[in-house]
Amino acid sequence: MMSRSYTNLLDLASGNFPAMGNSFKERRRMPRVMSVPGIVTEVDDDQAVSVSSDNPSTISTDRMIIVANQLPLKAKRREDNQGWNFSWNEDSLLLQLKDGLPEEMEVLYVGSLRVDIDPAEQDDVSQYLLDKFKCVPTFLPSDVLAKFYDGFCKRQLWPLFHYMLPFSTAKSHRFDRSLWEAYVLANKLFFQKVVEIINPEDDFIWVHDYHLMVLPTFIRRRFNRVKLGFFLHSPFPSSEIYRTLPVREEILKALLNSDIIGFHTFDYARHFLSCCSRMLGLEYQSKRGYLGLEYYGRTISIKIMPVGIHMGRIETVMKMADEECKARELKQQFEGKTILLGVDDMDIFKGINLKILAMEQMLKQHPKWQGRAVLVQVVNPARGKGIHLDEIRAEIEESCSRINRMYGRPGYEPIIFIDRSVSVAEKVAYYSLAECVIVTAVRDGMNLTPYEYIACRQGISGNGSCSDITSPKKSMLVISEFIGCSPSLSGAIRVNPWNVEATAEAMNEAISMSDGEKQLRHEKHYRYVSTHDVAYWSRSFLQDMERACADLLRKRCWGIGLSFGFRVVALDPNFRKLSIDAMVSSYKRARSRAILLDYDGTVMPQNSINKSPSNEVISLLDTLCADPRNVVFIVSGRGRNSLSDWFLPCKNLGIAAEHGYFLRWSQSAQWEICGKNMDFGWMQIAEPVMKLYTEATDGSNIETKESALVWQYRDADLGFGSSQAKEMLDHLESVLANEPVAVKSGQFIVEVKPQDVSKGLVAERIFSSMAENGKQADFVLCVGDDRSDEDMFEIISSSISRNILSANSSVFACTVGQKPSKAKYYLDDTTEVISMLESLAEESDSSPDLEEIGDSFQRQVRLSS
Repeated sequence: MMSRSYTNLLDLASGNFPAMGNSFKERRRMPRVMSVPGIVTEVDDDQAVSVSSDNPSTISTDRMIIVANQLPLKAKRREDNQGWNFSWNEDSLLLQLKDGLPEEMEVLYVGSLRVDIDPAEQDDVSQYLLDKFKCVPTFLPSDVLAKFYDGFCKRQLWPLFHYMLPFSTAKSHRFDRSLWEAYVLANKLFFQKVVEIINPEDDFIWVHDYHLMVLPTFIRRRFNRVKLGFFLHSPFPSSEIYRTLPVREEILKALLNSDIIGFHTFDYARHFLSCCSRMLGLEYQSKRGYLGLEYYGRTISIKIMPVGIHMGRIETVMKMADEECKARELKQQFEGKTILLGVDDMDIFKGINLKILAMEQMLKQHPKWQGRAVLVQVVNPARGKGIHLDEIRAEIEESCSRINRMYGRPGYEPIIFIDRSVSVAEKVAYYSLAECVIVTAVRDGMNLTPYEYIACRQGISGNGSCSDITSPKKSMLVISEFIGCSPSLSGAIRVNPWNVEATAEAMNEAISMSDGEKQLRHEKHYRYVSTHDVAYWSRSFLQDMERACADLLRKRCWGIGLSFGFRVVALDPNFRKLSIDAMVSSYKRARSRAILLDYDGTVMPQNSINKSPSNEVISLLDTLCADPRNVVFIVSGRGRNSLSDWFLPCKNLGIAAEHGYFLRWSQSAQWEICGKNMDFGWMQIAEPVMKLYTEATDGSNIETKESALVWQYRDADLGFGSSQAKEMLDHLESVLANEPVAVKSGQFIVEVKPQDVSKGLVAERIFSSMAENGKQADFVLCVGDDRSDEDMFEIISSSISRNILSANSSVFACTVGQKPSKAKYYLDDTTEVISMLESLAEESDSSPDLEEIGDSFQRQVRLSS
């Protein structure tokens, strides 16, 4: 029998997400329901049922919906086989993080169960868990679960995120499209459960870990303004590793549908940001201590915060161990021995065998520890069907046997290998007795073992029946530099676990250190661990999530794109698409018009190899110029010779070249130099610097203009080119500090040009000349696509306030592309720009009597200038 949550896997093969049913409405009881009207269907909604609509929320209290692969529950079949018993898993991070959330905040959980529930029982179990625990279980069909968790998660993502490439020829190690489709389907099933309980205007959603990395896209497509956070509990690999994943961009874009993305360390965050830069062309910014990525008008916050432990839970377990006298039993067992402890999952990346080999090396190099030092290695059961587990276990057992035969003696074994389920109380007892804990993972997301050890060595307040556990107040750590907690524990001895000899020396140093030094290091670590606990971590994440979401709520949002190319565009509420009909209506009424057009990216596509204008563009501009009420300008960063040659047929077209350093009102007019400074001696200083960086940066080149120098690195390695550009910017600013030039960075360029030149000043000059000659513009159209065009948009509003433009002027400042801009309007692409020019050309008038007026105006402009 198949779960009701199951949907057709094949629908996802092409990236088309199937419509969801409304089976959740059959629920008998829900604590809260969605406040938006309509049935939940496919994520491409119309405005009437979109969360971006103005329908008011009926509930004002914030809630937190925590979504993870597994619920923080324990499940056990009843002895009579008639139903299930459920209880909280007190060791679950998802349950512990509630301590950092406001007391009045309701917390709901969405996730799967660790046990297989019969489909006939699923509805009853779901209702019971919702009523009793506020948990919403996601039931994954067995075939989907196998491909999702054991397949894509454990055999694709887990190894890759731990820097293991699929070099093996084994089929199970290579990318399998069917596993990816199962991963997407599983994420969709989790999403459907979120939809059942969400109130999108009020709820926070916090998604956890690599199992659900595409879930943010499903949620964001349905609820544009939802408050959504994601935290990755595993490492994030460098771009050189991550880029080998065939679905690399799909996952990155899905994560970017979150408002905030959290990582344990800066290294993991840096790798993620590098991937966004190299694969998506996004650059991060740091503002007042916060890292952020600008993505279609939204700022995605990057949170760096290592998780902590639950101090209350540790103390509870220590009291339990004290009552059971576990520590006393172990102390008697290891009387007179120095215990070194390792507690690890059975995993290929934990470096257990490296630790054992380091112990062998220490006994060999420091014979005084033979018969005295014991390494107790506790191995937690594997969490899933990981790769090479049998081989790893066999290798560890062989090493243990060999070392014990070589250095063991009656009553003494140097290595105690515990490969069974160990109770929490027993584990705490080992922590309390161990002189040193060793973690030699070759790659690990966080690893809280050192934190737990430090807390246990601190002991508990008050004495129980077994006081042994309360006495230790010192601790030592030997930890791998490749684990997430390493940067937080400055008093630990950090090692490269691959260097067995160095690890052995570190182990010897740790257990040979004086008690006073151990005490000082322990106190330093305990201060950090006790104050940066799991509550501190979740509280900090929630605060940053609130801050990250606040800006989005002030903007107008809508979704664009298909499949995992979907993203939300967030723009100023006053920013909207240009209405051609409204603009044409104003155009027809106007008596004096100014039309300013950028070239590249506006009337000419950026990716076009042939940069000369099409015959269509020439014809349209010629028609517009023929109307004597129009003053039409191409305002470009290109050189005047290229622009003159290209627009030779347009006799009355004005051209502002090199961002306005050169200006010509018509073909018959002379070129004017708008820049005040005509001394270009600075080029002799700047050009050698640019040549130096060009020689060192493959794929870069220098473009020499009459008034400017431009260093371009579009064809260079993105990361290296960007780094070189920042270095060059500082270098040029330093050597040109006393020169009348501006050094600016743009999209894949660094440009040096005269200070008093910009497209904004060109626009102001054109408006002023028209006003001085009695032709003050009452219609202004200004269209551009890049950063330099923002100067034109900015100058328009100031021109109205200074009466250069009439207060009644119809102004249409328009950027190309849906992106943050100082313009009030946008058009999607150059095709729409051409279509808009066609509409204006159809309404243009080039009658003979008006041509005479136009010629007279051109003569007046030339005389006045």
